Amino acid sequence: MTTTTAASAEPGERTVRKSSPGAARGPRRTGRIKRIGLPYLLLLPALVLELLVHLVPMVIGIVMSFKELTQFYIRDWSTAPWAGFDNYSVSVHFDEPVGEALLHSFFVTIAFTLLSVGLCWLIGTAAAVYMQDNFVGRGVLRALFLVPYALPVYAAVITWVFMFQHDNGLVNHVLHDQLHLTDKPSFWLIGDNSFYALLTVSVWKGWPFAFLIVMAGLQNIPGELYEAAALDGAGLWQQLRRITLPSLRPVNQVLVLVLFLWTFNDFNTPFVLFGKTAPDSADLISVHIYQASFVTWNFGTGSAMSVLLLLFLLVVTGAYLLLTSRGRKTADV
Repeated sequence: MTTTTAASAEPGERTVRKSSPGAARGPRRTGRIKRIGLPYLLLLPALVLELLVHLVPMVIGIVMSFKELTQFYIRDWSTAPWAGFDNYSVSVHFDEPVGEALLHSFFVTIAFTLLSVGLCWLIGTAAAVYMQDNFVGRGVLRALFLVPYALPVYAAVITWVFMFQHDNGLVNHVLHDQLHLTDKPSFWLIGDNSFYALLTVSVWKGWPFAFLIVMAGLQNIPGELYEAAALDGAGLWQQLRRITLPSLRPVNQVLVLVLFLWTFNDFNTPFVLFGKTAPDSADLISVHIYQASFVTWNFGTGSAMSVLLLLFLLVVTGAYLLLTSRGRKTADV
C-alpha cells in the first residue's frame, strides 16, 4: 500500500511527499528493458533477410538431396519420389563414373585453393610491407593495387578471356611473339594450361584483398619495436620474422580462413572463364555441382553434392578454428 505524507508548512514553504520505492523503480526498469531490446530490434531486419536468403534455401536444398528430382519433376519438385540416401551413395561411390568425377573435381579444387590462397597471402603481405615505407607516389600505387579487387568480377574475368585467346590474345603475344618463351602459341582456355589460367586470374583478383587486410594490421604494430630492433642490429628479414609476422598472427588467421572459403566456393571466375563446361584440369567443385544440377538435370544428386561440400567446409572450418585457438593459448602462455 502506498502511503503519502505531507508536512504542514507555513505559507511559502514546499510540501514534502514520500513515494514508494516501486514507483521509482518502474521507469528505470522500463528504460533498461528498452536499452536491452534495442540491439535485437535493430538486428531483426538482418536476421529476417538472412533467414530468407540463406537458411530457407539451405533447408530446401537438404530436402531436395533426399529426393529423386530430375527434369520430369521440375514443375513441382515436391512430388518427386523419395530417394533416401541414394544420391549420397552415388556421389561418394568413387568406383562409379559420378563419384570418380566428383573425387577428381575435389582434388583439383584442393590444389587450386591451396596455391591460390598461398600466393594471394604471399603477394599481399609483401606488397603491404613494402608500402609501409614513405616514398613519392605511394598513394597512387596503393590505389592501383586495389583496382583488381574493386573491379566487377564479370568485367575483369571477361578481359582475361580476351587476353588468353589463342590467336590474338595478349598473353601469347607477349610470351611467344615478344619474349619467345614458347615454341608456338598456347591454348590457355582448354587442356592442361586452363588450370594455370584459372590460377592466374584467381590470384590477380584475390591478392589485393590480402594486401588491404595485412596493411590494416600493420598499422597496429608500434614503430618503436622496429626502431629498437634496428638499434639491436636486427636486419629486415629478422624484423619481419620476429616482429611483423608474430604481430600479424591474429589477422592472418582470419585472412587465411576467409580466402580459403571464398576460393574453394568460387563459381563466378571459372564459369565466366570457361563457360558451363570447364576443362578437366580446371574442373572446380562449384562448377561440377552446377553441371550435375543444371546440365544433366539431376537436381537430387547435385543437392547431395552441395550438402557434402557444406559438411566438408564446416569440418575444415571447425578444425582450423580449434587449432588456431590452441595456438593462441600456447603463445600467450
